[in-house]
Amino acid sequence: MSPDPEGQPGDGYAAEPASRHTAPPAPEDVDWEALRAKAIDIMGKAYAPYSNFPVGVAGIVDDGRVVAGCNVENAAYGVGLCAECGMVSELHATGGGRLVAVSCVGGDGQPLMPCGRCRQLLWENGGPDCLLLTPEGVLPMREVLPQAFGPDNLTAAAHPA
Repeated sequence: MSPDPEGQPGDGYAAEPASRHTAPPAPEDVDWEALRAKAIDIMGKAYAPYSNFPVGVAGIVDDGRVVAGCNVENAAYGVGLCAECGMVSELHATGGGRLVAVSCVGGDGQPLMPCGRCRQLLWENGGPDCLLLTPEGVLPMREVLPQAFGPDNLTAAAHPA
């Protein structure tokens, strides 16, 4: 299951597209170089005049789509958007679903570990089995964000036993 290097919606896997909510792909079934290439491509559209640190991210959705995003800075620093925010927005704007594999890159095109806020975004939209290409290799989100806070925590708090 390799993402299409062109990243066309609906063509995220070279093999037949996966149906929604199936088991996550094995790390060796993802074409990480093609996914990283998509992240590098979208990184070229980043707006980072203040930090000069462009970031790009691309993810495979459980239905085979490839979604992507880049960081967009703002003179009011707290208003800037991380690349993962853009990717998650595209995920929902193009039909929703769950992320199954993600590659995030910095200005040098190498894998970049997302910030804490973005790890939370990835957890919420991919869950513990979503695979992330990191500087240390491919890791599931359960290792990238151990003991994560998620929707179940809100349900438990609203309905204590």
